[in-house]
Amino acid sequence: MTGRPRRPLSRRTLIGTGLGVAVLTAAGTGTARAAQYSSAASASRRAQAFLAAAMDAYPDHGTIRLTQSYTDQAGLFSTAFTYDNALAILAHLACPAGTSRAVALGDALLYAQAHDPVHDDGRLRQAYNVGPYTFYDGSPQPDGFVKADGTANVGTQFGFTGTAVGDMAWAGIALSALAGRTGERRFLNGAVRIGEWIERVGRTDEPLGGYKFGVDGADGKLPFTSTEHNTDLVGLFGRLARLTGDEVWRERRTRARAFVEKMWEPSGGFFYTGTNDGVTINKSPIPEDTQTWTHLALASPAHSRSLDWAATQLAVLDTADRPNSTVPSGQSYEGVTFSSASLLANEGAPIADGQPRPDRNGVWFEGTAHLALALRHRGHPGDEKRARRLLGSIERAQDLLGTAQTIGGTALPARSGIVSASSPLDTGFGFGYYSYRHTGATAWYLLAAARANPLRA
Repeated sequence: MTGRPRRPLSRRTLIGTGLGVAVLTAAGTGTARAAQYSSAASASRRAQAFLAAAMDAYPDHGTIRLTQSYTDQAGLFSTAFTYDNALAILAHLACPAGTSRAVALGDALLYAQAHDPVHDDGRLRQAYNVGPYTFYDGSPQPDGFVKADGTANVGTQFGFTGTAVGDMAWAGIALSALAGRTGERRFLNGAVRIGEWIERVGRTDEPLGGYKFGVDGADGKLPFTSTEHNTDLVGLFGRLARLTGDEVWRERRTRARAFVEKMWEPSGGFFYTGTNDGVTINKSPIPEDTQTWTHLALASPAHSRSLDWAATQLAVLDTADRPNSTVPSGQSYEGVTFSSASLLANEGAPIADGQPRPDRNGVWFEGTAHLALALRHRGHPGDEKRARRLLGSIERAQDLLGTAQTIGGTALPARSGIVSASSPLDTGFGFGYYSYRHTGATAWYLLAAARANPLRA
């Protein structure tokens, strides 16, 4: 990213040891397998080191802190997305000795919930600032996560002030996971507040049902209903039903699941993205996460073909000779892209103002990790081999891509953290992913390496 960026958009605005394989050609001998596991364990430790560095980047600005989402080079300064921090909590819980960091991040989310500068209704914002910077217009942002007046430092500079149901659901999943791990009532209370906010704001009686998208920064309700968001709610409401024993959460889970199942296309074996009006299914683009997260949340054999659709129809191989590829000569990465539209992106035009042109074969490493984890959980013949191959690609990316990047102006531990994409990638939803080390992608890698399903109730 060069110059002043176009305001980035979350992908939600439109609608402990690793088991990866390092040397695929060496499989077959006990020595080679031991080397693979040793290399994968090292990759997991380095991924954990990245999450720690991104969490500890601003030591002079208080102990209540969130994790910066991207390296400084992405141009988002100290932005900490709520979604990424929920994933960081879940990844820490999936790793040995990660509980204390998960608790600290959970307490920061609870702080944001209790100290919003405007609202006191259980919501969290799309993102927060966690360290000082000077914005592109020259305006100073001197605070850490907690501002001088005690309020949470909402990410107003980039307009990250709205609240999406999906982001809230992931925060609730993370807090409920902390409640289950620690037995601390405060985490369950925070998750329940999130669930109740979603019920009040998101529930709809439109023909397709489910829960709608959320609100914008001015608190106006957004008209979309997302398959991804309702999949997230299947996971959240299922956890709340189990932890509270209250049957109301089972009814809400059933409602969210019913919407997801209405998005199923049996002739193609995939899920559509959702609806813009509550009546008509939006049939394009078709994203990756609605294929993989649905399997993790529903565990439905009747719908498990969605993984095969994602693995074949969204498969990409990024090499240095691809148009607009930023992969160094001699390297290649395989995985999946963000959506069906990514494969049709206009490689002759920038993704957005001030952004580079896209590579249709750019690998989305976060989604590649989703797929690896889902394949491991499905367990069909060949699934584990395919998952290990995908994890091997992610581990090579950690070794070789996104070098010399920083967080809070400080160099990262060597070879730590997964970039969000191998090359500039157009999602087809109005924004892109680039080769910057990313908390979300790193957390999903750790979850896949540990076989930890965050959407299981």
